[in-house]
Amino acid sequence: MEEHRTPPADRQRLLAIYLNDHYAGATAGRARFARAARSHRGSDAGEALARLAREVAEDKDTLLRTMRSLGVEPDRRLQALGRAAEAAGALKSNGRLLRRSPLSSVVELELLHLGVLGKGAVWRALRELAMTDERLDAEELQELAHRADRQAAELEVLRRSAVVEALGPGHRSGPTAVPPRAG
Repeated sequence: MEEHRTPPADRQRLLAIYLNDHYAGATAGRARFARAARSHRGSDAGEALARLAREVAEDKDTLLRTMRSLGVEPDRRLQALGRAAEAAGALKSNGRLLRRSPLSSVVELELLHLGVLGKGAVWRALRELAMTDERLDAEELQELAHRADRQAAELEVLRRSAVVEALGPGHRSGPTAVPPRAG
């Protein structure tokens, strides 16, 4: 990677862009987690997703607090775009028009997983900046990065279960699902 230094005058602007991009993602992610928790209400996955949805909401609030401590205000247009993108993604049918498809859970959990990985990346980036910026708490950012890792691991377990449920052999139709005949 080519090494070059960002001019000091550009750093705050670039930091604002970076944090606002992540905050827009957090806005969409919070809505997606809430939707997933509602979709799975009454199941073990629903309980886990409801807890993760609360944590993600807390993380979004922490990101906002961190942004403000760095002199960055949220870009309302990007937040609206994040909400619109999440709503548009919810319209994908995944093979069914009027009711939820088993594939919906797989895709939804993959999106949530990717979002949490991105959240972990922002915490790690900010932790690096904390080495030279006293406005940031490196220890808190490390804890947030570990929390994102735990959330990602939980989502991966849920995703694998959804893959087996939606796409596993027990859900095939046609000749491949017929057990072999004895004798």
